[in-house]
Amino acid sequence: MGDATVVLVHGGGATRRAWDRVLAHLPGPTLAVDLPGRGEVPADLASVTVEDEVEAVVRAIRADGAGPVVLVAHSSGGLVVPGVVAALGGAAHLGGRVAHVVLVAALVPPEGGCGLDCMKPHHRDGLVAALDAAAAAGGPPITLPGPPADPEPFRTAYGGEALTDDELAFVVDPVRCVPDTVHHYLQPVRWSEAGPVPVTYVLTEADRPVPPAAQEAMVGRLPHPPALVRLPTGHLPMVTHPAELGAVAARALP
Repeated sequence: MGDATVVLVHGGGATRRAWDRVLAHLPGPTLAVDLPGRGEVPADLASVTVEDEVEAVVRAIRADGAGPVVLVAHSSGGLVVPGVVAALGGAAHLGGRVAHVVLVAALVPPEGGCGLDCMKPHHRDGLVAALDAAAAAGGPPITLPGPPADPEPFRTAYGGEALTDDELAFVVDPVRCVPDTVHHYLQPVRWSEAGPVPVTYVLTEADRPVPPAAQEAMVGRLPHPPALVRLPTGHLPMVTHPAELGAVAARALP
């Protein structure tokens, strides 16, 4: 197959720069991708869809000239994975280009469901209420805010050990912490499109935004049982435990 490229897909409110600390721990070629409207890929966040994000990832892979790929997706980045796998022809062992998928605390809705189905009930209800209020007021669709005026609450927001000063500065840096869309949480996702691709799910055991029980449920939604790796981290292992996460991704290489 030749050297596979590790393709890194960021989660919500982030950019490709979220993976900066992991890159040194990955052998061979890598490609960290900005989703539309974030980082260096312009788009209207008020209307970005999962389909737009899939197209952006596939376009970046093709422009890079990558052959076989290992897809690594964090959090809401998981919503794009089935579409990307399908667009790349499915699993490498079946003639496609995807050697492996690594899901890091990633969202896996029920078949045909959407990102809203993966949220804590109070988060889901609050988002739906905000969307309804914006529509009733005739205003533009809402987007998620970017860098916080006060970063301190972010220190403990992700679970696990509190972020160090260096880690906190890394996370809230405007090159990584950006406004984001809520639109992609409303789009249907179908893992059946991906076919029998090998998957590793990284379950972050001290996660607050995506609690372990929710991750266990999402593991159970995958159409084929994944390899399960547990890390004793909060929601951002790429920041707090980059070597450990890099090792998981490296083991997925063919």
